[in-house]
Amino acid sequence: METLKKEVQEKTAVKSVKMTGAEAVIKCLLEEGSTLAYGYPGGAIMPVYDELYKYRAQFHHVLSRHEQGAIHSAQGFARVSGKVGVVFATSGPGATNLVTGIADAQIDSTPLVCITGQVGSHLLGSDAFQETDIIGISTPVTKWNYQITKASEIPEVFAKAFYIAKSGRPGPVLIDITKDAQFGELEFSYKKCEKVRSYKAIPTLEIEKVKEAAALINQAKKPLIVWGQGVILGTAENEFRNFIEKTGIPSACTGLGLSALETDHPLHVGMVGMHGNYAPNVLTNQCDVLIAIGMRFDDRVTGNLNSYAKQAKIIHFEIDPAEVDKNVKTDVAVLGTVKETLVKIMQFVNKGNHQEWMKEFHKLYEIEKEIVINDQLNPAKEGLTMSEVLVEINKETKGDAVIVSDVGQHQMIAWRYAKFNKTRSNVTSGGLGTMGFGLPAAIGAKMGAPDREVIAIIGDGGYQMTIQELGTILQTKVAVKIVVLNNSFLGMVRQWQELFFDRRYAATVMTNPDFVKISEGYGIASNRVSKREDLADAIKKMTDSKEAYFLEVVIEPESNVFPMIPSGASVSDIRLT
Repeated sequence: METLKKEVQEKTAVKSVKMTGAEAVIKCLLEEGSTLAYGYPGGAIMPVYDELYKYRAQFHHVLSRHEQGAIHSAQGFARVSGKVGVVFATSGPGATNLVTGIADAQIDSTPLVCITGQVGSHLLGSDAFQETDIIGISTPVTKWNYQITKASEIPEVFAKAFYIAKSGRPGPVLIDITKDAQFGELEFSYKKCEKVRSYKAIPTLEIEKVKEAAALINQAKKPLIVWGQGVILGTAENEFRNFIEKTGIPSACTGLGLSALETDHPLHVGMVGMHGNYAPNVLTNQCDVLIAIGMRFDDRVTGNLNSYAKQAKIIHFEIDPAEVDKNVKTDVAVLGTVKETLVKIMQFVNKGNHQEWMKEFHKLYEIEKEIVINDQLNPAKEGLTMSEVLVEINKETKGDAVIVSDVGQHQMIAWRYAKFNKTRSNVTSGGLGTMGFGLPAAIGAKMGAPDREVIAIIGDGGYQMTIQELGTILQTKVAVKIVVLNNSFLGMVRQWQELFFDRRYAATVMTNPDFVKISEGYGIASNRVSKREDLADAIKKMTDSKEAYFLEVVIEPESNVFPMIPSGASVSDIRLT
């Protein structure tokens, strides 16, 4: 018996090996199944980069051209792959250059582990060269952060970081490691984290709440579902489709919820929000039960809260208790993962049919089509429109591409006109609205889904914020396709100046460089089109390319994105012109 017990202990024991803290960092990543990181080296993180050189056969590092580019690439990778994105940076400016991306990942629930080097622990607080309190700076925009000052802390902290980043509602985690901790030695052993005291990743599902929600749904005459990215993050696409098809409820998405359900599904009635579709916005204020699934009632979705769905009973399926009743008061909150809660509620909801109610959505869609969509796709227009470009891309990709959008008018057009047949196909900066996100995120997205076509849709303004990442494409040969919609304006700001500031175009006119020459300088095949008759062939040439490709499309300079809910207005006050 003692012999058997000893054999079991030997088999289950976590073996330890002596190594430096820097090597332990790489070993921790490999233990978590992470073999790819984006980053930029510097003095305080150099010991880790030295180990990266030794492990280059097992671990791939992408040298971005700026730390913000690195973290956006890590975001793009995480969003399409469902894995945790990893990024490295040095101390001081290297670390602070990550902050925008960290904030972006926090508000959009993207799982990241950010690893920053730090000055030696004996220099902390002394204003040493390139010392910055990145722990203090990043605390408001991380799910968790920690400063390691001893090599022995590394395995436990990394295991905890990965668990926190990917569990429950995902988010970014930052680990700051002093240089002496990287040089120090430890007896390395690794055990994955499965729980953290005082941190409850998933709230307890209450079956009574599920039954209450089902009762409201079964009684509803005009129900409306609004789903968000929580369906994708919870890998609940199939459960969600089963739920809407059983209940027959019209379903609209938020911007980040796009691609959880195929665009052409008969129950998909469009997108809600400031530049969403006319029907779901207007009918939000006519439905009798509003079922929110994996969304957080962002102000861009709700408009004026004082007039948002006041006539409706509100059901909220949510994993994060902090989001319940934060913006919109709910009648029933169903806490838990949507993958689990949607399965549970299927036992209690009736087979539904809301064809008469659906006719209201179809009727309003026809109004939007006549006033907005047909106008945007009007071949008689003198200049090209952004909408035309997306429609041509749909024809070539058949809705199977990953569309990565930057921030601005083109982003709203991409959301409205791109076709999505597969989940995790819409990568964008939602909550923070980070210009410059598109190009580096597309690089990461292509690396996260190498067998899929990845097309970046970017405006001329946002493109120039991270244009240096063309150097990353040059070095990695990643076959991302880049479409810059060039109207020589900061388009979204200009639209507001036109509509609400009497066309006072202050600081929105762009004098742009020759984008084709720039991309050719980075060894990227390029083209520019400005005529409608050349557009289809140009897009086909781009999508046929097996390598990276840049396409500039010169579009109407003062084209606006409609529908539009003016700031502070009700969703039912959405404008078509």
